Amino acid sequence: MTNTLNNHTAELTVNTANTVMRALRGDRSAGEFAAAVRRAGREIGEHVSCDARYVGRVESGAIRRPNYAYERVFLHMFPGSSLEDLGFAPRAGTPGTGGMWETTDQNHEENDDVHRRTFLSGTPVTMAAVLGLDHPLTAGAATPGTVALGRKVGAADARRVEDAVREIRLLDDVQGGDALYDRAGRVLRTAYQLLNCGSYGRGVEQRLQSGAGELAISVGWLAHDSGQPADARSFYAEALATARMADDPALEAHAFCNSAFLARDAGRPREAVRAAQAAHQVALRLGSQRLRSLLAMREAGAWAQLQDRGACERSLLLAQRLFASGSSDADPEWMSFYGEAELAGLEAQCWSALGEWERAEGCARSAIELQQPHFVRNKALYTAELAHDQLGRGELAAAAGSGCQVVSLLGEVHSTRIQSMIADTAHRLRPHRGVPEVADFVSRYDTALAS
Repeated sequence: MTNTLNNHTAELTVNTANTVMRALRGDRSAGEFAAAVRRAGREIGEHVSCDARYVGRVESGAIRRPNYAYERVFLHMFPGSSLEDLGFAPRAGTPGTGGMWETTDQNHEENDDVHRRTFLSGTPVTMAAVLGLDHPLTAGAATPGTVALGRKVGAADARRVEDAVREIRLLDDVQGGDALYDRAGRVLRTAYQLLNCGSYGRGVEQRLQSGAGELAISVGWLAHDSGQPADARSFYAEALATARMADDPALEAHAFCNSAFLARDAGRPREAVRAAQAAHQVALRLGSQRLRSLLAMREAGAWAQLQDRGACERSLLLAQRLFASGSSDADPEWMSFYGEAELAGLEAQCWSALGEWERAEGCARSAIELQQPHFVRNKALYTAELAHDQLGRGELAAAAGSGCQVVSLLGEVHSTRIQSMIADTAHRLRPHRGVPEVADFVSRYDTALAS
């Protein structure tokens, strides 16, 4: 089978793939290789938060040169090699470079993120090609994405499903759910066709079940972010059913985690508490303190919405204590978004729900400052939260300034959830257009809305 669920072609990508690092990964999954990188870092005293997304960015060529911490780890893993031997670009000042490389790693990686965002903001046809939707999934299939009954399904097919999950998450980090939801839904239907119509062994079955379940959660999140909560709830239920049938506690915890988030956003805080607590019980079997921390934050958000300050604070303290335990090999790869920035952002939401505007504003500012550059969508989210909290404090000019920052990202980030947040801010600020900053924000918002 030559067509894939995430077909990166040379004509479409703006980066040159690092085939050396891909070969060194071998048969290990991107998550397994990321765990090996983290272990190697601990051996030499370097803390690197490597995950499957980072591995994917390295192999795709999005990161052409790692920062110094990752350089030390990679050279420790592959002794006797240079950066160039590992498929990376030489550093500034290396003989033969001619000064063509940037002087700092951070600038270089941020520039790569700009290139990636430029690529991802292309036409729907380009997006379809990225997700492998412009060709039939199988040779000889009558329709794109169809799978013949009884067709032999192998490890390569399971890997394509897993890669599709990672690619959708990468795209969502940049663009938000609105631009991806329909296309990702087609990928999900193809994955379940492989699972339901194909012929495979036990090992492939387990990978297909896990991959299809994770894909259902990803599509559910895109539905949630696109303002379609009923669809999101259905996808999460499908993922939960898949997890139960496969006896996959990691998938089950993930499905409950996202269900808790959705229930809170949909105004069902009691349901959110129950889902978060159910996820926590399952997560105890998995050994990931970071996962338990996220689940405690999900519960804290629900308690805040219920105006139970005591329960909220207890959950916040638990989440912070568990987070401080650090990352581990047991952490699920989908949790790569859950760093210090997300922890602060979720805490901001709790204080906001409790009407503690000053504490909420402080946490929202921390979230923005701590956010990594390639999480463009989350930067917009935290800034929209900041505008909401500033408005809660009566800081009209400051709220308008934050609102302008969000508006400047709306052409890049397509998220109904974020758009609804900034629309609410605009609605509440309109009566105060006598304030120059407010008038500027409202004008910019209306222009963006009309475009």
